[in-house]
Amino acid sequence: MGWRTHATPSRVRAPTDLTIYELHVRDFSIGDSTVPAAHRGRYLAFTDSASNGMRHLQMLADAGVTDVHLLPVFDIATIPEVGCITPVVRGAPDSEAQQGIVSAVAARDCFNWGYDPLHYTVPEGSYASDAMDATVRVREFRDMVQALHATGLRVGMDVVYNHTSAAGQAATSVLDRIVPGYYQRLDANGAVETSTCCSNTATEHRMMAKLMVESVVAWATHYRIDSFRFDLMGHQPRAVMERLQVAVNRAAGRHIHLIGEGWNFGEVADGRRFVQASQLSLNGSGIATFSDRARDAVRGGGAGDNGADQVTRQGFINGLGYAPNAMAPATGDAALRDAADMVRVGLAGSLRSFRMETADGSTQPLERLSYGGGQPAGFVTQPSEVVNYVENHDNQTLFDLNVFKLPTTTTRADRARVSVLGAAVVAFSQGIAYFHAGQELLRSKSMDRNSYDSGDWFNPLDFTYTDNGFARGLPPRRDNEASWPFMRPLLADPAIAPTATDIRFARDAFLDLLRIRASTPLFRLRTAAEVERRLRFHNTGPSQVASVIVGELDGTGMPSAGFTSVLYAINVDTVERRVDLPELAGRRYRLHPVHRAPGAADAQAAGATWEADAGRLTVPARTAVAWVIDAR
Repeated sequence: MGWRTHATPSRVRAPTDLTIYELHVRDFSIGDSTVPAAHRGRYLAFTDSASNGMRHLQMLADAGVTDVHLLPVFDIATIPEVGCITPVVRGAPDSEAQQGIVSAVAARDCFNWGYDPLHYTVPEGSYASDAMDATVRVREFRDMVQALHATGLRVGMDVVYNHTSAAGQAATSVLDRIVPGYYQRLDANGAVETSTCCSNTATEHRMMAKLMVESVVAWATHYRIDSFRFDLMGHQPRAVMERLQVAVNRAAGRHIHLIGEGWNFGEVADGRRFVQASQLSLNGSGIATFSDRARDAVRGGGAGDNGADQVTRQGFINGLGYAPNAMAPATGDAALRDAADMVRVGLAGSLRSFRMETADGSTQPLERLSYGGGQPAGFVTQPSEVVNYVENHDNQTLFDLNVFKLPTTTTRADRARVSVLGAAVVAFSQGIAYFHAGQELLRSKSMDRNSYDSGDWFNPLDFTYTDNGFARGLPPRRDNEASWPFMRPLLADPAIAPTATDIRFARDAFLDLLRIRASTPLFRLRTAAEVERRLRFHNTGPSQVASVIVGELDGTGMPSAGFTSVLYAINVDTVERRVDLPELAGRRYRLHPVHRAPGAADAQAAGATWEADAGRLTVPARTAVAWVIDAR
């Protein structure tokens, strides 16, 4: 049971250095034939270093991923730890049959994301080789962490202290059966609040807060977990999260990174019960929250869209104004300029104090830009307090969202390029970079908007790089039926699913983006002052070429930067675009070394040009590219 030591030089990192890969334990290996059958879907799959999956993780680590974040791995209430089943599924690409088969056995199958805690500080038994032997689940969990550390990857875990799977006298109610009415948050009538879709906990109560703090300390010290992602963290008090940070750092003897969902809703919204650990209330804490600003601008629409809105509300990378689909309303250039501004907000780390010229020609700090009906677009005080992403386990994958929004005539190759553009926005952004497993492989869940209980069939992850999972049938009725009429023709279209060539291109272009991000700390600046000093956007204001984002990072006086200057551009348009930047005329930029390397993934990026005398850049269609001036 002793912990075997091993070298993990990458474990101590500044928050802005984190590049996170979000992964589900079962997804990782259940379909990997290179993993021994007894290990598939389990902790021990991570110890099979020669498997396709582990080779893929090593590739990601070598390119710049620093952390693997595991979806819940504590004791889960809804996965039978013994005797779970895996159904045989079949049907046509647009059939209802598959979802019917999966849904019929969802309560008894081996799959769930795990956001339904049973015991917070016990490893999940279904991922162990012997769920009935407590020492086995503990030992194998540790073996998994150790194997990931051996690849140079730190390990984070998703924790869900904001609710329990049940309350009252239910069989899976734990806390409420110990002290009824204390650990759960109650409404004015004494009923348990359920704004999180389950039985909310009262982390503002001393003993519930103590339970959470001590549980996190246990994971960090006994299992060597390096970071934590808090589900619906906005339902917890800021003060408790700050105490937790101090306690876990002290116990672990190193900084443990804390990130979480800072959404503001429910009975605690707007500080009604306490100062929350939410987006607008964590400034200065050093605890990071996910940013929806650039996410929504990049993808189009919002996370709650359903039905026709998923088609009509195009985003920056999938056609807004420049490549409308058949249902999209006419928007003109104004909507695209506004979206471009919000993408820049993300690239600047959503910093309150960062100033830029906006679409209307004014220059103002990002906290004065409006997002979502009145919230400040810039909401953090330091880049370490923001998590940038365009895809995670929630909602459709980026590939699937793009299937809704791109014109149906979009080629497979261009669909791959559009997905890479989404990754480029994250890779070039200040703050913490966060990617969903399979995003780099054009992962599809057959357009499922909420695959938490959709089984292995709708959650595939293929490390042979041949099948992205698209067109496995209509996704489960539970969360998708309203969108079935829009999904059917798309799932039935044989021209949409990518080929192995498309998947490998997306993978390799993603790896190049990681290498560019890792090549210089200019993409990972540690303070707001540094971002304000070194980041400048060009091609802004009312006369901009709205489909092209141009950012400049100044490396002067920063010996570790490696470059005197980095210039990057993201052209989302369907045609090549030229942008005149007379203010940069005379600068002798050359393509980033990653683009010039013999194995560079994107030939189009390698064809981008910079004309120094004129101060003009040319970027091919749907391409992200970087130029540099080497340090002297």
